[in-house]
Amino acid sequence: MPNAVRSLLTLLVVPSLAWSAGSARAAGAAAGDGIETARAVRQVVPGVRLESYERLEADRWLRIDELVVELGAGGGGGGGGVRAEYLGGHGAATVAQAAAAHPAGPGRRVVAAVNGDFFDARGTGAPLGPGIAAGRLLHSAGPGPGPARAVAFGADATGRIQRIGLDGRITLPGGAVRPLAGYNAARPPAAGFAAYTADWPGAALPAVSAAVTVRDGRVTADAPTWPRQAERPERRRRPGRPEPGTTLLTATGAAAVSELVALRPRDAVTVSARPLPKAGPAPVTALGGREPLVVAGVPQDHGGKANNTAAPRTAVGFSRDGRQLRILTVDGRQRDSGGLTLTGLGRLMHRNGAYEALNLDGGGSSTLLAAQAGAVAPTLENAPSDGFPRPVANGLVLTAPTGSGRPAGYRVEPTGGSTGDPALTRVFPGLSRTLTATGYDAALGPAAGEPAWSADGNGTIGPTGVFRAAARPGGATVHARHAQAQGELRLDVLGPLTRIRPTRPRIGLAVRGESSGFRLLGQDTQGASALVEPRDVVLRFDRSQWSVQDDGRGGFTVTALTPRATGTLRAVPRPPVGADPAGRSPTGPGRTGRSPAGAGPAGAGPADRGPADRGPTGAGRGGPDPARAGSAGPRAFGPGPAAARAAAGQPPAGTAAVAEVALGVGLATQPLAGLDDAAAWTGPGASPTDGHRGRGLALALPGPAGRGSAAPPRPLPVPELARSLTLWVGGDGSGARPTVELTDADGAAVSVPGPAVDWTGWRELTLPLPATAQPPLTVTRLSAVAADRPARLLLDTLGARTPPTARVTEPDAPRDPILTAEAAVRARSWRFAVEPAAPTTARTVGDAGLRADLVLTGAPRAPFVHRGVRFLTLDTTRRTLAGGGLSRLRALRTALAATAEDPDTGALAVVQRHAPQTVDRKEAVLSARLLAEFRRTTGKRAALFTVDAPALAVGRSEGVPAVALPAAAGRVLVGVDAFAAGDWLSVQEKTG
Repeated sequence: MPNAVRSLLTLLVVPSLAWSAGSARAAGAAAGDGIETARAVRQVVPGVRLESYERLEADRWLRIDELVVELGAGGGGGGGGVRAEYLGGHGAATVAQAAAAHPAGPGRRVVAAVNGDFFDARGTGAPLGPGIAAGRLLHSAGPGPGPARAVAFGADATGRIQRIGLDGRITLPGGAVRPLAGYNAARPPAAGFAAYTADWPGAALPAVSAAVTVRDGRVTADAPTWPRQAERPERRRRPGRPEPGTTLLTATGAAAVSELVALRPRDAVTVSARPLPKAGPAPVTALGGREPLVVAGVPQDHGGKANNTAAPRTAVGFSRDGRQLRILTVDGRQRDSGGLTLTGLGRLMHRNGAYEALNLDGGGSSTLLAAQAGAVAPTLENAPSDGFPRPVANGLVLTAPTGSGRPAGYRVEPTGGSTGDPALTRVFPGLSRTLTATGYDAALGPAAGEPAWSADGNGTIGPTGVFRAAARPGGATVHARHAQAQGELRLDVLGPLTRIRPTRPRIGLAVRGESSGFRLLGQDTQGASALVEPRDVVLRFDRSQWSVQDDGRGGFTVTALTPRATGTLRAVPRPPVGADPAGRSPTGPGRTGRSPAGAGPAGAGPADRGPADRGPTGAGRGGPDPARAGSAGPRAFGPGPAAARAAAGQPPAGTAAVAEVALGVGLATQPLAGLDDAAAWTGPGASPTDGHRGRGLALALPGPAGRGSAAPPRPLPVPELARSLTLWVGGDGSGARPTVELTDADGAAVSVPGPAVDWTGWRELTLPLPATAQPPLTVTRLSAVAADRPARLLLDTLGARTPPTARVTEPDAPRDPILTAEAAVRARSWRFAVEPAAPTTARTVGDAGLRADLVLTGAPRAPFVHRGVRFLTLDTTRRTLAGGGLSRLRALRTALAATAEDPDTGALAVVQRHAPQTVDRKEAVLSARLLAEFRRTTGKRAALFTVDAPALAVGRSEGVPAVALPAAAGRVLVGVDAFAAGDWLSVQEKTG
């Protein structure tokens, strides 16, 4: 592979809380108050790269995607390189739909796209700002011809923020000239003439007072002689979309209407319109925006303005010379990303190098697409806040020269994900990983040519890209080659599979025919995780009620075949391919061009093992099924105890490698609160009253927009699989709106509003739960807000519509060898003790009775080093998004850096109090990842001790021991040897 092409494909997944001293000192210097927690960089085409990164600010998580574009690059000058062009303008469409329909032109292709201007969402659907494509004015801003801000690109391939107005005129019969006040504008002028053509970018045209059509400079139809009362907005008409070659001339205001209605067929009328920049030449491409974010190198302060709230955002910025374009989206209204204010967005754009920047439409409209090497079309990169891409009015699209189509390299990836997911680039001994190889040319465009596969190291690979791991842990490198083009992927073979679990332990479906999916993740003895593919497991389930299919992405799709049922799906790993009768794994590394035995001609696994063994299957598939339980037949495995156990749905001996998924279909209402205890509900305006049946709750709402609420005597948990809530409401016809208020798994507020109560009497409401809400959810109060007058709503019986599921039993986790008897703890070179939280801080002790150098309680203390171990106590009293997460992660990163650089320190022990209400799940996952990455990159040790946990638990995550100690355990002794060859800790099994 040419070095230039290889460098273009470099994929960086950087844990940005690295533990170098330099990064420790610069924790947030470049990023203000926050810290960057992850970054991935991908070259899209020559001259365009995608940078995706995550940040933690004091009060929110952020997820950001940014395209950095060298305008004109990759084309040898003359505008033949990367270009930004106007996207869409043919009615509402998703960015992906508009990009697929965009005419890139001969020798060019679409490589990226982003949503564009704000638009008249409740009216015409047309963009509100100016739009120019290929130097031609498509639409002006409105109302009126005045200039509006736009992202603009000139003929010299440079960009800038411009203010663009309308220079338009109408020449009437007799030579009278009138100014044109709007051209395909979403909002017509209050008085004057406006023109609409086939370039109209919206749906329905605006309502106007009078209109005529003009073709080839002549009026083609009479102007409607509407009465003067048509000047009232509610009496205006909506004309139809003009045909190509036809201009619809409209008028508002008495003077313009009188001139328009005087026109007759065949009258000579000419209409002209062109963009009028406030300064500089007219651009070739322009797209409207709204708020300036950076002006002449100065980020703007939008404090006190209506739109300056945290939200999903889209922004475009330019370098000072206009040669570098930055297109950025910030996800928002999600647990993983809270969005940015306009002021924060401006600071971010300025920090990233923008000399000027403009805010585009955000919220649910924010959408960014970018191509991968060899891909035919760009794909979605950000996470739209609606949960799916929203149709928008227009956007920006990046096009680049088409490549030769001759393979220059291959992008090798695991099926169903990216190389950035460690679970997909790992595999258990004897099990498989399905890979794909996508060819790309020197311009990173698609290239045909099937590669030949080979593997070096611990495994073999077949001609269809199915890798089969050898028996021992280690590494393997998979190669895809075609002539001089090649690509490779490093895979890690873990230790033996000891545990397997589903990504979704419960699946609830509403109706027959509905589907949902899950994957299986396994762990080895060190807690390292990897995906277990469908071909490597045996499933047992009731085929008369469920269909379970390989989804082609490393997981399974479950479909209900009946309207109401509960059941259990059981998954057990197959004996490794090539296992001997005792069930032992195949051995030895190697390389091959053939599929491993049993993988089938396409490495498809279950579909090619014979009629009695279809793996995950739907109803009616062949093979004996005496129990109708969906089990695969034993003849697929050959003789031996391992095969017999798998066929019977039992895990391999000595492991917990079995997974169960509870299944259910058919919604039922589960009561959450009958409100018979309404007297115990408290809040402003709340009082007990007669309900729909029995007692109920009344909410008095004083005056217009008056509020009332009632909190239950205790929080009400919502079933995990609930689809909606139900609530009986006694209406008074006032238009007041009831709301059910909840908190999610991290304590974030979730509101589920009901409709305006325009009825009287009792009615049961069904309130769908937001798809983005993170269970478990808890109801915290019922509330209501009045409309334009006082109101009194009656409430009764709150319920949840949820599918039932069967009960499943989680197998006990394998016992971790660090949990041992006191004698083994005493055998270590030294010991410390962990005990429940107490007023005293950690202390050094030396009495023989305690038998420990230190006692740790989780109480705050400065970091210290003792006999080769650095101890860090994290303060968990502050919530993650109240500054606590930022403080803890900075402290952890500093401690990791210090431990990594000190040759006399071999391990880091982190101690914290159990605090699930203050430490959110994302912080916990990130902390665990940092400890694991530290262990992997430095070879040093790490451990996490949690004090006052609800139960005793000793396990590992990615090789890092995690010890949870309940208060009831009392004092627990821990033996330590930071430089031991094997496990460096021993935890006392018997507390005292």
